[in-house]
Amino acid sequence: MRADDSPVASHSPVASSGKPIAGSQSAPERDTIPKYLLDNARPAPQGRRDRPAMREKTLGIWQSWTWGEVTEQVRLIAGGLAQAGLQRGDKVALIGDNRPDLYWSLAAIQALGAVPVPIYQESVAEEVQYVVDHAEARFAIAENQEQVDKLLGLRERLPLLDLIVYTDPRGLRHYSQPGLRDMADIKADGRRHAQQHPDFLETEIARGQGSDLALICYTSGTTGRPKGVMLSHDNIVRSANMAIAFDAINETDEILAYLPLAWVGDNFISYAEATLAGFCVNCPESGETVLTDLREIGPTYFFAPPRIFENLLTTVMIRMEDASRIKRGLFKYFIGLARRVGRPILEGKPVGLIDRLLYALGEMLIYGPLKNVLGMSRLRLAYTAGEAIGPDIFDFFRALGINLKQLYGQTECTVYLCMHTDDDVLPDTVGKPAPGVEVRIDEATGEVMFRSPGVFVGYYKNPEATDEAKTPDGWVHSGDAGVFADNGHLRIIDRAKDVGRLGNGALFAPKYIENKLKFFPQIKEAVAFGDKRDFVACFVNIDLGAVGSWAERNGIAYTSYADLAARPEVYDMIRGCIETVNRDLSSDSSMADSQIKRFLILHKELDADDGELTRTRKVRRRIIADRYADIIEALYSGTSSIAVDARITFEDGRTGSFKANLPVADAQTFAALRKAG
Repeated sequence: MRADDSPVASHSPVASSGKPIAGSQSAPERDTIPKYLLDNARPAPQGRRDRPAMREKTLGIWQSWTWGEVTEQVRLIAGGLAQAGLQRGDKVALIGDNRPDLYWSLAAIQALGAVPVPIYQESVAEEVQYVVDHAEARFAIAENQEQVDKLLGLRERLPLLDLIVYTDPRGLRHYSQPGLRDMADIKADGRRHAQQHPDFLETEIARGQGSDLALICYTSGTTGRPKGVMLSHDNIVRSANMAIAFDAINETDEILAYLPLAWVGDNFISYAEATLAGFCVNCPESGETVLTDLREIGPTYFFAPPRIFENLLTTVMIRMEDASRIKRGLFKYFIGLARRVGRPILEGKPVGLIDRLLYALGEMLIYGPLKNVLGMSRLRLAYTAGEAIGPDIFDFFRALGINLKQLYGQTECTVYLCMHTDDDVLPDTVGKPAPGVEVRIDEATGEVMFRSPGVFVGYYKNPEATDEAKTPDGWVHSGDAGVFADNGHLRIIDRAKDVGRLGNGALFAPKYIENKLKFFPQIKEAVAFGDKRDFVACFVNIDLGAVGSWAERNGIAYTSYADLAARPEVYDMIRGCIETVNRDLSSDSSMADSQIKRFLILHKELDADDGELTRTRKVRRRIIADRYADIIEALYSGTSSIAVDARITFEDGRTGSFKANLPVADAQTFAALRKAG
């Protein structure tokens, strides 16, 4: 996503769209999300009472609720929670998959003036304890037995937690612990409460103000304990109105809600934007059925991190390897055509008649059927964010006619900072500043700084961190290093704290290098090292699906991830990927010295459960540096292998030991290509 088309001088350290964000001049009449919900419950034409608001797939069948029905569910939950003692200003933890009851609970909590605190459903007990305890949550709403068990196991360490409500009763029939209740019982209380106080919900919602705290989202915690980012209704409503206007999002749109509710992006899109614009949110049956459910729904609006698009493309390529020669030939020809003319056609630029006719034929034979298989036949708007996406992957989807764009933001700015417009999309940038957003580059550090109506209230119970992040005049340190291109687009280089220098003083930006490596479908994760070193080296995690499929096609037998990762054929494959990256780096004068000279394929996948990645799959560098210190030193010692003796936890909970000699390999580097002039 990006801003308008106002020119930005290439030498200017500050960029702004020049347009005010919706609602930035004066507080709008509907200044909280629940107020929009009440408006949606009105009959047409003033409201959307009978329009579909939410669907959920259960036991293979899609169930649907209108906005009127959703509002009544919120009324029941709000009344039941009030009866249970929830008060204005209380904090409520929510944990589970994308389920209607959790979204409705989020709305009910806000309607009562309390504050929802979503938690990643994959969080281990220690992570759950930290968030619930730090947020001082009195209530928790959990999806199922798995999440209830986590909370019950922590009960003695959470003295403020009074009530746990579960939404799925399966497996919980015989649980009789005090302070544990079924959501069905809460709704039953709410029904009785509504009969006695028919205007209760409307009265409570009317008490809310835009300045009220709407949400506490905890950061991923790449450098330490997660911080609780406090966002007000003003932050969310104004940012959501901006995004809705920017892309003409409306009540006819549909999305698939499959990303974690605890991630600010899903909370913003699947809850806030959906409520403000009135479009329909679809909850998949499970994480395993997302791709099937995506095809069944055929959303018009889709948001996914780069890894999802990478996985989709990998799946397509694997299937094409098993297709007939004729099909492979047609696919190769028309994809080549699409890469040449697909983007200009999508962006409304001139293309020759013959190419247009051939592209139309490709739409019938290849592009249309492929988009249908991917569930993207109706897609008019798609975004990716969180990490850099490979240009080839990005171009592939746009070449098919899919309006895939990039955005840049973070929790502290309520998601949006920079955005691509439909006709100004570049794969290596994140666009220009969004409407109402100012972005500048700190001249001393190269750090991206921003100021907007979406700027967070502060970090919960952490005024010191708030003061470090926010300047007195409203600018916020993003923590990212970036530069403005001559066309006014912002290019993110790395986390500012991670940018270092090689031993010779050359720039070292590990994330920039890692993202280039992850562009290859064979590489799932990478960690680069080089700060204050003589050269760059790296760890690699292979993608078991992509490399495993390749191994099967080539008759390479293996017994496990570790066995496959150590195969010399796999090392040759990864070496080829690294040398391709090195060749690319050699053409960039600022990064030519950062070519990778040595690498190894790690014997295990880096895992969030082991603390090596955050829940949003960001590398925790300090933990990795400590845990793998001996392996890192082996990359720089000149040895050809290193003995590893590690304990491994299997998916079923069993543990075992892994002993092996990990190969350490060299990669070819290339002379820097200096640009003439």
